[in-house]
Amino acid sequence: MNTAILNIKTDPETKERLKEFASQVGLPVSALMNAQIKQMLRDRKVAFDITLKPTPALENAMRKAEADLAAGDVDTFESKQDALEHLRSL
Repeated sequence: MNTAILNIKTDPETKERLKEFASQVGLPVSALMNAQIKQMLRDRKVAFDITLKPTPALENAMRKAEADLAAGDVDTFESKQDALEHLRSL
C-alpha cells in the first residue's frame, strides 16, 4: 500500500488522550485519523458533535422538577400575563 506521512502539531495532553481513545475503540491513531479524514472528504464537511453533560446541580434540579410534575405539584397558567403576575407576587 502506498502511503504518505502527515504531521500535525498538538499539545502533549491532547496527543495522549487521542492515543487512549484510539486504544479504547480498538484502532491505532493513524487508522482513526484516516477514517476521519476520508469521512470529511467524502461528505465535504467537518462535523463536530459536542455532547453536553449537565452538572450534578442541574441533574438534581431536573429530577426535582420531574418529580414535582409527576406529583402534580406545579403551577400552570392560562397566559403569559398570568405567569408574570405570579412571578411578581413571589
